[in-house]
Amino acid sequence: MQREGSGPGGPVPPPGYDRLAVGELAALLARVFERHGASAEVAGVLGRNVAHAQRDGSDSHGLFRIPGYLSTLASGWVDGRAVPVVTDAAPAFVSVDARNGFAQPAHEAARALLLDKLRSQGVALLAIHDSHHFAALWPDVEPYARLGYVALTFVNSMACVVPHGGKRALFGTNPIAFAAPRAGGDPLVFDLATSAMAHGDVQIAAREGRDLPPEHGVDAGGRPTCDPRAILDGGALLPFGGHKGSALSMMVELLAAALTGGNFSFDFSWDEHPGAQTPRTGQLLIVIDPGRGAGANFAERAEALVRAMRGAGQERLPGDRRYRQRRESESLGILLPSSELARLRELARRL
Repeated sequence: MQREGSGPGGPVPPPGYDRLAVGELAALLARVFERHGASAEVAGVLGRNVAHAQRDGSDSHGLFRIPGYLSTLASGWVDGRAVPVVTDAAPAFVSVDARNGFAQPAHEAARALLLDKLRSQGVALLAIHDSHHFAALWPDVEPYARLGYVALTFVNSMACVVPHGGKRALFGTNPIAFAAPRAGGDPLVFDLATSAMAHGDVQIAAREGRDLPPEHGVDAGGRPTCDPRAILDGGALLPFGGHKGSALSMMVELLAAALTGGNFSFDFSWDEHPGAQTPRTGQLLIVIDPGRGAGANFAERAEALVRAMRGAGQERLPGDRRYRQRRESESLGILLPSSELARLRELARRL
């Protein structure tokens, strides 16, 4: 591992690397997205999302995703200029038609109404359909926890997971993210796939030539395999924890697709759009104000739980690694290979 030297302006990146401020990377990525078919509004949201994932060390959802975003935009599968339609569906219910656009801009369009309902009702639900989610899920919930709320969200994806006891892919990786405030520090946040491994991590392993642990996937013939290329080439992932992960994945299909009006993970085909990589499904977000009723001291109770967890020997809390990397990135800038930075600048120049 190469070490950084020091100079009058702070740490000097190792040879072949550069450091970029988080805001600079977000702005550069926004230009990339806009040059490749997204509206300025959509490009800004996506640029910040990818930059924040890279800032926090989420390699499988940061710059690694850019080729997939751009090939999907070029294929015509997703509408990078879609304007979401927000519907006030009920006192605590907001529905959004993403209009075949990305999920994050749909979420942004509904945020103000969602917060109004939350303050009025104490709980609010956001249902997004006809949307494409190609990012980490924790950025969708962490901001609510920083406002003092509890949030959880569910997204289904493309069929690439075999249900427990099944013979072919049916479910998506179907992640769940959760965020809760605590009195003594950063929010408790987790983001996990209900598959044995996130699909992006399988792609990274294939790119790096690494085998996966046993019981993570099967090949095209349904045989267990540790080869990530075999999983990606007609094979499938397995749910984590056998029937337990499979049941959670089924729950996500029902909440993110059946309840929102989005596609199930097996419900769509991108065969007529070569290069498409984003799932066209749905997302459900639930936000709760713990200050209502008996939960008024929720953040203090969360801190009491953290102390008990540490007392039981758990040293690392959900989100700790991200927060450490975030502080470093915000202080020093995001460390990027110089070749990667040059490639992004070239992509931003292309029309």
